Order: sequence, then C-alpha cells, then structure tokens
Amino acid sequence: MSERVSTQVCKVLGVNFFNGSLIESLSISKEGGLIVAPSGPGLASDLTNCSVYARALLEADLVLPDSGLMCLWQKWIKFEPINRISGLKFLQTYLEDKGNLNDSSYWVMPDQTQAKANQLWLSRNMNWMVPGNEIYIAPIYNKTGDVEDLVLLEKIREAKPKTIFIQVGGGVQERLGLFLKNNLKYRPTILCTGAALAFMSGEQVRIPQWADRFYFGWLLRCLFAPSIYIPRYLKAFRLLYLLKKYGHEFPA
Repeated sequence: MSERVSTQVCKVLGVNFFNGSLIESLSISKEGGLIVAPSGPGLASDLTNCSVYARALLEADLVLPDSGLMCLWQKWIKFEPINRISGLKFLQTYLEDKGNLNDSSYWVMPDQTQAKANQLWLSRNMNWMVPGNEIYIAPIYNKTGDVEDLVLLEKIREAKPKTIFIQVGGGVQERLGLFLKNNLKYRPTILCTGAALAFMSGEQVRIPQWADRFYFGWLLRCLFAPSIYIPRYLKAFRLLYLLKKYGHEFPA
C-alpha cells in the first residue's frame, strides 16, 4: 500500500478501508494494483470463513468501503465515519473517464450470456469497444481456498493489459485478483467491483444512482430475486456482531 493511501484509511475488522474521495480513489487506481470492494455479506461470512479471501483484502492495494451497513455503523455507532464508495459508482466513473478508453484492457466474465450483454452495453453506453480476444469466460472456481487459473494467467502475460476487469462475483474475484497480482511480473490495475457491470447492463437488477447513493441497492436486489438475495442479506446482519465485538481488529 502506497504512503499516500495509508494516510487515508480507516481500519475496520483489520482491513484498511480507503477513506478519501471517489476522485482520489480513481487517481490511485491508475497506479495499478489490486482494487476490491467487499460487500456486507462478504465481510460477514467470507472474511472469517475463507483465509484466502481475508488475505486478498489485507493485501489489496485499495479497499473500497462498499458496504452501506458497515459505513452506517462507523458513522452512527463508532463516530468514525467512512466516505462510502460503492463498487457500482467506482466502476461507472472509471468507465466514463475517456482517458481510459486508450488503455488496453482484459475482461473476465462469468459466462457467454453476460459477456455478450456486457459487451453490448459497453459499446452502446460507453463507446468502449471490447474485442472478443480481450474477453475470457471463467470456469467455475472453488468456493473457498486458493483460486488458480493458469490459462487466464498465460493469456494476461501475453496481452499485458493495463486494466483487468474481473466480473465473476464477490467472494471469488478477490481471490482470483490476488492470484493474478502475485503471479504477474508487471503491475496492472486489477478491478474487483462485484456485479457492478451486470447491474448496469441489466443482467442483474438495474440500480439507479439514487438507490446506490442512499444504500437501497440491497433492497432492489431482494425484490428482483428474493429467493437468492433475502437469505444472503439476512446472513449479512452477522456483520453487526463482528463490528461490535472486534471493531478495528481482525476477527479471531
């Protein structure tokens, strides 16, 4: 972690969350490294149940405070407010930066359907033409433990993209990002922003800016697919227990 980033962090559950502005976080991202935006459910479950996920957050170069629940706790209970930067807002603003259009990129997608939808959305809305040889359809990775993808690693070594967009979902992409960071001999920007692109392209429920700003993204997801998201977000309330018990410290 650079000296500049280390002066703008708030440690929660042992993780150094960035506590600056969106513009500052975008500027830092251009320096390269692993960038993650852990969700509330991820912090509530994966942080304590998967050591590789925890290591990815601890070794990331920039950790965005995406969880609205965590940010509200820090503001109203701990009186140590964190400036929330959602993965959705970060990715949208990153894509809107026309300077990034000239940079080489590589996209890791979960399946062909989402790849085509995301590719079409990027072309229509961001004027970002992503050729097929810059898209990789990820296999099904392990739910816990190390994630290793030697095929992807070799493709990235050959292409040497400046930015790697990982779109395979929280809990997995952080571990994949850590694997790439530790095995590449150069320093690309590795963006792990959850399902942000799928929200924008319509592959998952669209989240308006007002809903993201006022922390209602979770509610729209629950209405969109209640059988999937209601159990997930109910489990996320375990985060309150962890925050109360451990505060700044990493959960034992």
